[in-house]
Amino acid sequence: MTSEAEVAVAAAVVVQNGRVLLVRRRVAEGALSWQFPAGKIEPEETPEAAAARETQEETGLLVAPLSVLGRRVHPMTGRELHYIACRPVDGEAAIASADEVADVVWAAYGEIPQYVPYGLFEPVQDYLDDSMAH
Repeated sequence: MTSEAEVAVAAAVVVQNGRVLLVRRRVAEGALSWQFPAGKIEPEETPEAAAARETQEETGLLVAPLSVLGRRVHPMTGRELHYIACRPVDGEAAIASADEVADVVWAAYGEIPQYVPYGLFEPVQDYLDDSMAH
């Protein structure tokens, strides 16, 4: 049996119309309340597939994975986290899993620090710089 910390997590970095999708967890992980849609990678599932599935489960938005931005052991949770750039395909982002998600927002580039004051993983920040700051 694997412990929680050993279960890898995939996070979807979804950009649309110059905004990035963030969800607020109903149960915050320490200081992490706003974050990218994310969840555990199931056995036999790729990080890309997990990111897309979790986004749909949490927000109802259907997304397609574009690329792997990077992975790291998250400094606050100790979990291995894969960051996947995704593009919206269909639907509107809303609270689809009320027991998990308290709120959903499309944050403008300049608003990200209000939601994520501790900064973003560098490859994710670089991707957002490239895809949102223009």
